[in-house]
Amino acid sequence: MNYSLSATSILVFLTGFSAFGQSGGSRDKGVHKKSPEATATAPAVSSGITVPSWLPPVTPYQPSATQLTDVTDTKLDVRFDYAHQYLLGTAVLTLHSHFYPQSVAVLDAKGFTIKSVQLLGGKTLTYKYDGRQLAINLDHAYAREQPYQLRITYVAKPNELPAGGSEAITSAKGLYFINPLGKEPNKPRQIWTQGETQSSSCWFPTIDQPNQRMTQEITLTVEDQFKTLSNGLLIGSKKNADGSRTDTWRQSLPAAPYLTMLAVGDFAVVADTWHGKAVEYYVEPKYKSTAKAVFGHTPEMLEFYSKKLGVEFPWEKYAQIAVRDYVSGAMENTTATVHGAAIQATRRELLDNTYETSESVIAHELFHHWFGDYVTCESWSNLPLNESFANYSQYLWAEHKYGADAAALVQQQDLAHYLEEAESKREPLIRYHYANREDMFDRHSYEKGGRVLHMLRKYVGDDAFFAALTHYLTHNKYSAVEISKLRTAFEETTGEDLQWFFDQWFMQRGHPELKISHTYTNGQVLLHVQQTQDTLFQPVFRLPVMVTVWQKEKPTEHRITITKADQTFSFLAADKPTMVKFDSESQLLAQLDEERSMEEIVFQFYHAQNYLQKHEALELLQNKTADFAVSGLMRNALLDNFFAVRRTALDHLRGYRGPSANAVRSEIQHLATADPSSAVRAQALVTLASFPTENYAATYQAALRDSSYVVEGAAIDALAKLPAVNARPQIAALESTPNSGLIVAIANYYAQRGSMEQYGWFLRRLPDLTDVDLYTYLQAFGAFMVQMPVIEREKGIHTLEALARTHPQYIVRLGAYRGLMTLAPSQPDLKSVLLDIKTKETDERLKAYYNLM
Repeated sequence: MNYSLSATSILVFLTGFSAFGQSGGSRDKGVHKKSPEATATAPAVSSGITVPSWLPPVTPYQPSATQLTDVTDTKLDVRFDYAHQYLLGTAVLTLHSHFYPQSVAVLDAKGFTIKSVQLLGGKTLTYKYDGRQLAINLDHAYAREQPYQLRITYVAKPNELPAGGSEAITSAKGLYFINPLGKEPNKPRQIWTQGETQSSSCWFPTIDQPNQRMTQEITLTVEDQFKTLSNGLLIGSKKNADGSRTDTWRQSLPAAPYLTMLAVGDFAVVADTWHGKAVEYYVEPKYKSTAKAVFGHTPEMLEFYSKKLGVEFPWEKYAQIAVRDYVSGAMENTTATVHGAAIQATRRELLDNTYETSESVIAHELFHHWFGDYVTCESWSNLPLNESFANYSQYLWAEHKYGADAAALVQQQDLAHYLEEAESKREPLIRYHYANREDMFDRHSYEKGGRVLHMLRKYVGDDAFFAALTHYLTHNKYSAVEISKLRTAFEETTGEDLQWFFDQWFMQRGHPELKISHTYTNGQVLLHVQQTQDTLFQPVFRLPVMVTVWQKEKPTEHRITITKADQTFSFLAADKPTMVKFDSESQLLAQLDEERSMEEIVFQFYHAQNYLQKHEALELLQNKTADFAVSGLMRNALLDNFFAVRRTALDHLRGYRGPSANAVRSEIQHLATADPSSAVRAQALVTLASFPTENYAATYQAALRDSSYVVEGAAIDALAKLPAVNARPQIAALESTPNSGLIVAIANYYAQRGSMEQYGWFLRRLPDLTDVDLYTYLQAFGAFMVQMPVIEREKGIHTLEALARTHPQYIVRLGAYRGLMTLAPSQPDLKSVLLDIKTKETDERLKAYYNLM
């Protein structure tokens, strides 16, 4: 699963709210996690001790699901009632008792109408059904070696289920009808499913737990013009007399129920191949010509990961499909990954695509087919065994395909995302206490986990790291596991007891906060390292790390291991060092306060061994650009070969008033028009706009004709800050753009510089935006209407109110609510509307935000 960070970040930024779970870990290697007593709850806090704000509340222990019955095969025959948004299904399940004989089979089946339950062969069985679980009375107690089959006829009614969802997965209906009656002219009719975490049971009866594993066969009857997709291979397709078509998909390798999927719609299918296996891309027909440009690295990824892991991609095929109104970022359903529609791109939009965006998501979901699908976490408490690896695959792909700088940029972003979350939440990676299983889908399980795996790789070495992963995968294939299996694989590979590493990084919360200083005396460099984190609630970390001592142009590396809260290390050095660099490999997951002179930091930039050292120098010197050496460094950075260095330097040159100011601004202006990276050109425009006394209107207007949508958007934002420049005719010429991000930029411009003429445009473009872009657009719409007479606002207000009350995505409801809030000071009657919306909202995330207002 790749969740939408942008939507999550918006709400976290606005509210600081989250329902965070409590967890802890055992330090005793022999303790098995299934004992609640072996897992720490919130520490007892005596009076006078300040409890950190990030310490989560006490939450329940969450054991792995007890396996009384196992489902080993599922056969479904389904068709659809579009008018009611129902699935009409017949399920034939093959089950057996896990160990103890069972006379009752309990299945998850949410919101169904049950028509009949029979043993295969015809005997009708009695059952109890509470709307969530179906308890079937078997004809006798079945021993574990005695399989049996149940035939269940049912109607699934996903839209009648209570509202659910989380920040990561915004809805939990399992089955979704998109534009089912065809009444939305700009949206295709589609059906698709989303099973993680436990929503497959919203559309077929199963035991909806990650420690179950089944083969499957799904038969779908659909309108003949539609394509279908499901797990495994298409083994049959026949046209029916009524004009429909019936397709049958079979997956012969077992996978967890949450990885089951189906999709129906008008898709173009673009074929690729790898090692004789089908590789397919399902996209809306208008994107057929660019599907390979978006997904075309998939065969190379399959080859790279198969060789790197020592386990060839095991599944029958690999398909990827882009669907409308998806409820998360993407999902690794076995053999058939689902992406949100935003991954599709026109040729022009592809100019702004980088490995940081869609390509990293493609890599992430593919890697799950080893970590998550082939070997699955046995419980959601062990989710990092799925998600940390998928996160780290993004680093591995960037490193392989684009080089060390690109991989380091992935590292930098991951660390920043985790540390942002750590301000309000610190949990162990493996946590057996949480309030809601979807609390596990956070920046700990993803970004922190990926960085922890990188540290493990650096500690044991590349050969051992990938050999251990081969061991883990081959010994645990087609099974569900817990964290001890990964530790065992590494210990058996390396011959070293690694409990210390797994305990501090997987089982305990927090991260090291280090204060580092150095002195030189009597031919020795003394390096002083203090761990300043709160060690009442976090451990004192053991940290193997590299220190590089530079003497003039010569570096000498020293590997040290920090084991105490306060420790000093000494290194021989004939002369006073030019620079001492702690963690010179930039591999620690930590917050560093490293004392260095400005001269050392400048030296670091010019002698950087990796992108992260350059970026760190730029960050530390951003407020010292009046200095000649720093000014020269920033100008040098504008010429760097790596786009992210140029982009960062441009960001730090906003409002520059240092030496050679005219020359620097001229260089920035050149980058705005000539840099090969659209991200750099856009940042250059932002930086130019930070000089209010300079007139770069001609540059901005020229950028309105840039090949990049991102650059055009930055130009529009810059022009909005120039009230004396009438750019409205040029911006009006862009009003019909198909690009959602550019529509938002135009909306923001009109919110400041618009007139009644654009009212209809705001209403007309509403269906054309992604949900995340709608969040911003609706607020711009509210700001735009402030300029209008109250009597003219009625239609717009009704539109915002309807979206705030009924839109299925919480982020859109929030955007509409904020749009109405913008209008409220000038329209007092909206106060009661806002109060009513707040009172009737059922989503806990939004309720928390509204209660802060």
